[in-house]
Order: sequence, then C-alpha cells, then structure tokens
Amino acid sequence: MTAPVFVVEEVPAGPEFVLDGPEGRHAVSVKRLNPGEAVVLADGRGRWAEAVVKAAEGKDRLVVSVSGVFEEAEPAVRITVVQALPKGDRGEVAVETMTETGVDAIVPWQASRCITQWRGDRGAKSLAKWRATAREAGKQSRRVRFPEVAEAMSTKQVAELLAGVDLAMVLHEDRDTPSGALATVELPEAGSVVLVVGPEGGVSPEELAVFAGAGARPYRLGRSVLRTSTAGTAATAVLLARTGRWG
Repeated sequence: MTAPVFVVEEVPAGPEFVLDGPEGRHAVSVKRLNPGEAVVLADGRGRWAEAVVKAAEGKDRLVVSVSGVFEEAEPAVRITVVQALPKGDRGEVAVETMTETGVDAIVPWQASRCITQWRGDRGAKSLAKWRATAREAGKQSRRVRFPEVAEAMSTKQVAELLAGVDLAMVLHEDRDTPSGALATVELPEAGSVVLVVGPEGGVSPEELAVFAGAGARPYRLGRSVLRTSTAGTAATAVLLARTGRWG
C-alpha cells in the first residue's frame, strides 16, 4: 500500500521535520503511525517529500526523517469540470469522487435550473466545504497535486472561461440536440479541456446557446442519464483514459 499523505504549507528539505497541528494529530492519534513507517508530505500543489517516521511525541507531533523531495509536473492535458450546484450534500459527493478520479480543477456553476443557490454567508460556507472536501479527498487518494476549486461562476463567466480553452464541451442528454460521443471526441495533445455538467433539470436552451457562442459543443456519455453529482466523475474517467493518465 502507498504511504499516507499529509499536507504541509511548505515541503521540508530535511533532514528532519516535525509534523504537528491537525495533520500531526491525525498521524499520531488517528493513524497511529510507528517508527519506521513511510509517509508523504505534500503541499497539494505538486511538490512532495518522502519521509520515514522517527518518533511520535504526545498526541499531535510526528518526527520524521526526510529522504527526498520531488515535484510532479503539471499534466499535459488539464481537465476542468464546471459543476452545476447539486442539492444538499451531493455537491461534496461530486467534488470527492471527481478528486479521487483525477480531475485538475472544479468550477461551481450557478445554472438557471439549479435549486440550490449560493448567496452571502451560505455561498461562502458551501465553497469552503467544497475546497475542504477536495483537500481531504486528495489526501485520501494519495494525490500530491489537489484540484483547484474556483469561486462560483455565473453562466456569463463560464462562457468567458470556455472561450479561452483548447477544447470546450457540454454534457447534454437531449436526443433532440445533435451531440457527439464523449468517448470519441478528439482531445488536444496538450492544453486545457473544460467540460460543463448541468443541473438535475438539465442545461437550458439559452445556456446551450451562450456556450455554443463560446465554442462549446454538446456531448453525451451514453444512453443512460446520470445524476449531476456523478456525471462529472464518469466523464472525467472517460477523458483521463483517453489522455493516457489512466494507462
């Protein structure tokens, strides 16, 4: 099994480092790590260190010996999912599973048919939850580069985002709307790919038109219709397999 990941602000160069605070408490009191066990210290931005536990002190201090520092390069094809806001805690489910799958960035989208509304304090708290979920899911899945979770965007802002990328797509299940199969779309060898996932009620015709004006074409996953909280994960898996990152 791969070594557990713990998040640090700055990756230590060594030779010794003390992991304390919430991460140290998790390592000592929850994971109960012992001398000789391997750990990874990552900043979530692609830089990470291999280390070995030397000692556990108290309830929240883990002393480790750093053996090497590394950096994971940015992926050649960067995948962003624009996720319409689901109901309840389905948003955190979407963020968690997309992170585990390997998405590079997530953009919350306030679509016209979203029941959930992010406004004021509620919006700030919801965004904080999404970001915390991405961080924890990144650790759990042993990633060293966590997905960025952007501020929530309006349809106009999403269109501006789509206009500036190498490949822009919208997941769409309406049989009356001509669409290609996501599994066969031609991906760039390098650059940015953005996929829009609509709400449970679907992407409205007006939104489709706005996105089409920004260069985004509609695509389908398959014959079945997925919930908005699972569609992004399934689509990310399809795209990652096509880029070779799942090879």
